Amino acid sequence: MKTPWHLWLIGVAALMWNAGGAYDYLMMKTSNAAYLAQLSPAQLAYYADYPIWVNVAWALGVWGAVAGAILLLLRSRFAVHAFAVSLAGMAGNLVWGYLVSPTPMTEVMAEDGFLPILFTIAIALIAIALLVYAMRMTQKGILR
Repeated sequence: MKTPWHLWLIGVAALMWNAGGAYDYLMMKTSNAAYLAQLSPAQLAYYADYPIWVNVAWALGVWGAVAGAILLLLRSRFAVHAFAVSLAGMAGNLVWGYLVSPTPMTEVMAEDGFLPILFTIAIALIAIALLVYAMRMTQKGILR
């Protein structure tokens, strides 16, 4: 079956979008001074206090999404699994940030207004949309 044009468009856009998340993850995990300088002391303390399970969830969210985008471009049905892992990782991170953390994300990011919450919602909606798209492409036999 011929690859539809929209798969290339969505796959490349997904890879570029998720590369941004991978960059953020790498800059945080390598303690890049210039990158960390953008964060407030409260934000730095918040990220430094992540328990191991939240770090694992973050890694799964980021790298699952990158893998999903690559697998989508390779027309692999395993893109569905990668996007599902990514969404599960994101869910774990959101549970920590908004429900479990001693200092909720809304408090840590309060100085930035509603932008972090809106960005979080956008990330979640895009992650869901990519999973649904990969599922539909698999059902149509485009992903093999």
